[in-house]
Amino acid sequence: MNSKRTIIHNVYVVNEGRSFHGYVEIEGEFIRSVGDGDPEELLKSGAELIDGRGRLLLPGVIDTHVHFRDPGLTRKADMETESRAAVAGGVTSFVDMPNTKPPTVTVSALEDKLKRASEVSLANYGFFIGATADNLEELKNVDYSRCAGVKLFMGSSTGGMLVDSLEVMERIMAEVPALMAVHAEDETLLNANRKAVVERYGEELEMEFHPVIRNHRVCFTASQKAVATARRMNHRLHLLHVSTADELALLEPGTPEGKLVTAETCPQYLAFSDEQYGMLGSRIKCNPAIKRPADREALREGVRNGLIDTIATDHAPHLAEEKLGTALTAVSGMPLIQFSLTLMLQMAEEGVFTVAEVVRKMCHNPAVIYGIDRRGFIRPGYYADLVLVDNDCDPYTITDAHVLSRCGWTPLNGLTVNNKVDMTIVSGEVAWRFGVLFSGVRGKELRFNV
Repeated sequence: MNSKRTIIHNVYVVNEGRSFHGYVEIEGEFIRSVGDGDPEELLKSGAELIDGRGRLLLPGVIDTHVHFRDPGLTRKADMETESRAAVAGGVTSFVDMPNTKPPTVTVSALEDKLKRASEVSLANYGFFIGATADNLEELKNVDYSRCAGVKLFMGSSTGGMLVDSLEVMERIMAEVPALMAVHAEDETLLNANRKAVVERYGEELEMEFHPVIRNHRVCFTASQKAVATARRMNHRLHLLHVSTADELALLEPGTPEGKLVTAETCPQYLAFSDEQYGMLGSRIKCNPAIKRPADREALREGVRNGLIDTIATDHAPHLAEEKLGTALTAVSGMPLIQFSLTLMLQMAEEGVFTVAEVVRKMCHNPAVIYGIDRRGFIRPGYYADLVLVDNDCDPYTITDAHVLSRCGWTPLNGLTVNNKVDMTIVSGEVAWRFGVLFSGVRGKELRFNV
């Protein structure tokens, strides 16, 4: 058993709403102590010392919405490549979605992914099982201490997982005692919009038509149904990638403890708007679509006032050639996990959020909502998942050349920032340090308190 002791000192710890000059003591996999100031006696104790030089020390990011494409779509990405990108970006734990090939809709498929991750992932890992119209018995047989919950697609998805029947949703909620995470877009409205737009403008559609087809009504209608059903069934619901101001009316402000319905948004909805389709094109094409500046501003306020509980990436890598085409033919999705924390801290630097808000939405609240065991906070007895960030480095520009994801590109290409992840520690082991990956590190299976 690893009993190595490490002291990270001379850092500004940002945790649970506080920011203070202090230190963290690590013993083996766990945090042993956290304190203010300089730990004079500990510095003489013979432990390994890491001088943070006044940088920020944050809990590791928990990204509860990723598509690592493994198995079956590994030409785009796999658990090894994407977990490398994750730790390079300060993400110490991820929860992967079920729309792979084959889809993760059985207990055996879930177990296969857990085994694969144990062999190759540098970050801690967890998985959803996907709902279909006819896999209720499988969902009932899952050990939800080893599974984040049930993912349900109300809009188009990969692998036959479209569930547009409220009867199926109600039956799952009635019989499966697990959190349900929902992709909420109304399939009927979406198809009608697509048909109407094509009839009027033809099929060679510019990217600006993407949020016209997947518009506010598509999102709100499905989200309203999902929320109303969860409240009627008294069942825990997490509304994924909220993209509109309209949907905020369905949510409650405040902290996630005690909420029946919680909500996630993503960095792309907080950073971009439909005004950038002309310049960035399919690089920012995702589902749900990025919408108006007014939606972006409302979502930012929703993060600040607690209507939005978590920020996750919906990291969805595709090869560059797959992103070519029109609003109808270019695939949807973008890689973000490597730069999500950097982007959010840059927005904090610009006054959009505070660093404490970023930590709350990306580290603390994911652990609270999913009941993740001993992660997401800098507390004695918790796993030592930590990120050291230089938040005042010389400005540099993110480019495609920096990307560790297999797809080799980023929608943030050309963005100049002045913060970077210097070090990522996963369960007490350094996985990333000053641009170097420690590829022998292996993350641990996340456990969920159900």
